[in-house]
Amino acid sequence: MRIIAGERRGKKLLALEGEQVRPTTNMVKEALFNILQFQIEGRRFLDLFAGSGQIGIEALSRGAAEAVLVDVNRDAVKVIQKNVDSAGFTGRARVVPSGFEGYLRGERGRFDVAFLDPPYAAGLMEKALALTAERMAPGGIILCEHGSREELPERAGEFIKHKVYKYGKTSVTAYRAIEQED
Repeated sequence: MRIIAGERRGKKLLALEGEQVRPTTNMVKEALFNILQFQIEGRRFLDLFAGSGQIGIEALSRGAAEAVLVDVNRDAVKVIQKNVDSAGFTGRARVVPSGFEGYLRGERGRFDVAFLDPPYAAGLMEKALALTAERMAPGGIILCEHGSREELPERAGEFIKHKVYKYGKTSVTAYRAIEQED
């Protein structure tokens, strides 16, 4: 697993081992950042259910001002911190060892871009999406990675489903603020 673009392009990243780990593939990661295109530079990025932290770290490599990487798994948090440190993003990344609910309820800042990738079919996406929508800045975008058979809601707070991108068994659903759709 590597950073695929930006200032740290080619930098290797660590990943957790095991069957419960499902890192985002390079194809899906490239697609995510193609969807975002010019919406990364200088922005505040949330990587929820961060796993290895590769998506938040990729955002930093592509110019995000700050990334907050949240995961409840202690082993994942250790891997995320090692990846942040080895990529040289310690000053711009905040690694948070927390469940999504507690973190989002306690966070007072706003995010410009959020990436949600909970365990597939675990029933966490809808609640995480609703809570994330409350923490978004005006004009923000939420991207949700999920199994292609999983149908996400049409709306989350002030955000509506903009488009669903399918990549085999994986889909990415983009949500944008309602005023962006008018």
